Amino acid sequence: MRRYGKHTDEDDIPSRPNRKGNRPRTNIRPKHEDAAEGMVITVDRGRLTCLVDDRVVFAMKARELGRKAAVVGDRVAIVGDLTGKKDTLARIVRIEPRTSVLRRTADDDDPYERVVVANADQLAIVTALADPEPRPRLIDRCLVAAYAGGLDPLLVLTKSDLASPDELLEAYGALGVPYVVTSREELESGEAVERVRKQLDGKITAFVGHSGVGKTTLVNALVSTERRRSTGVVNAVTGRGRHTTTSARAVPLPGDEGWLVDTPGVRSFGLHHVDPSQVIKAFPDLEPGTEGCPRACSHDEPDCALDAWVAEGHADPARLYSLRRLLSTRERREGD
Repeated sequence: MRRYGKHTDEDDIPSRPNRKGNRPRTNIRPKHEDAAEGMVITVDRGRLTCLVDDRVVFAMKARELGRKAAVVGDRVAIVGDLTGKKDTLARIVRIEPRTSVLRRTADDDDPYERVVVANADQLAIVTALADPEPRPRLIDRCLVAAYAGGLDPLLVLTKSDLASPDELLEAYGALGVPYVVTSREELESGEAVERVRKQLDGKITAFVGHSGVGKTTLVNALVSTERRRSTGVVNAVTGRGRHTTTSARAVPLPGDEGWLVDTPGVRSFGLHHVDPSQVIKAFPDLEPGTEGCPRACSHDEPDCALDAWVAEGHADPARLYSLRRLLSTRERREGD
């Protein structure tokens, strides 16, 4: 039943009194055009540490952002107390558009995405050549996540004094992924540190790797003394390391020549969020060959046009093999 006439006036509609005497609620949000620009460098239980100019500022997420969460690497707009003094707290009112996003899920059946880092230029995949043994399937999954998220991958192979890197490098040679090989002696002498640092200059680089591969040791060698973290050891029985990094953090490299984002060690890297069609974009030499593929082609079936494309000499067969190996990682567990 209609309570009011067809041509009602605003004065005819009753309004509820505001008992508190304050201003009524509105859906119009302030634009915060005077907000300062900052970068999130750590997140700890809802409190975010941001860098604003050269000051470290502690902040909380504004309620108006809803469920949108800021992560390490995010460029944000901040208002409030920006002095960075003790017991002060600012407010993040806007998260700027991201240029890249590294995501993972707990496993391939988990629909909940976890954003690891935003706006990184490259992903350094740290893998030990021995103690613990390399896990190629985990490397493949990290590569897929990098390609899907818009990051350039970098292989960092540690402990070359315990095993040769030749077999692993041969397996990933067709992908054209840049790599750095390090040993314990080279890390101690600083020689390996310089080689790795050259790959990081002027970039924001996220470091990932499962526990025990020497990621924290490498990060400690790359950053200043006051920013270092403790290191763990590999269990002699299980072959697994102890997690020494519990939350992601962004650290400036010496000389302001880039940023390093240290992330917690992972034992799995789910790819539930990855659309297989995104992976082909990391293979520009193969992508033109997909024009003749049937609709919704998985690129790993009898009617795939890539087989004829490669047979005609347009691309290296090893590249097609690498593509299909990466595309099949969602169907395989990391330990397989």
